[in-house]
Amino acid sequence: MKRFANKIWRDWLRPFALVFIIAAPFKSAVADWNWVPTGSMKPSILEGELVFVNKLAYDLKVPFTTVHLSTWGNPVRGDVVVFYSPQGGTRLVKRVVGLPGDTVQLKDDVLYLNGVPQQYSSTDSAPFRHDVFEDANPIVAIEHLETCDHYVLGLPGRQALRNFGPLIVPPDQYFMMGDSRDNSADSRYIGPVPREKIVGRVPRVILSFDPTRYYLPRPQRILQPMTVDGA
Repeated sequence: MKRFANKIWRDWLRPFALVFIIAAPFKSAVADWNWVPTGSMKPSILEGELVFVNKLAYDLKVPFTTVHLSTWGNPVRGDVVVFYSPQGGTRLVKRVVGLPGDTVQLKDDVLYLNGVPQQYSSTDSAPFRHDVFEDANPIVAIEHLETCDHYVLGLPGRQALRNFGPLIVPPDQYFMMGDSRDNSADSRYIGPVPREKIVGRVPRVILSFDPTRYYLPRPQRILQPMTVDGA
């Protein structure tokens, strides 16, 4: 029996233990992934997508903690980030729209930053309609958020918080919004997000599966960037 137990340990358990010892800290502190189950980031991220999380984008943390060992940067306006909600600790994916000290306001779904309305360019919603099933007539536009051009989605048939603020973002906190502006529980509801709760930056989609088609792959969505120009 002892020989059998040693064999199980040597041939099966020890290799898995070594892989875990190496991979778990790497996943915790360096690079990770996040499944997105909701449509709050449409059309940038769809339900059923796996996104890459660069945990070294801004800092290095002690594995399995939020303790910072070193910091070399902070989120910039337009970054898509993973963070822990200040209300309940749920792990969320949203876009940074307000930096510390900014005054953020929403008027009829138009974002104002420090009193300046952001610029929008209309675009054809037809290519997005299969994936936007919350509304029969979705509105898709390109929001020019300083140097970050990205898609935003409006759902005119849905009750939503289209007017908000103004709110001054506290020091060392960030105002987050979903790209699906009428379908996102973001900083309008949960408040600004403290810097230490930000896990990392999301540059791209890794994999995509369509929940409305028996989770068939969406090959055209693989490596989809979070901005219009792919930066």
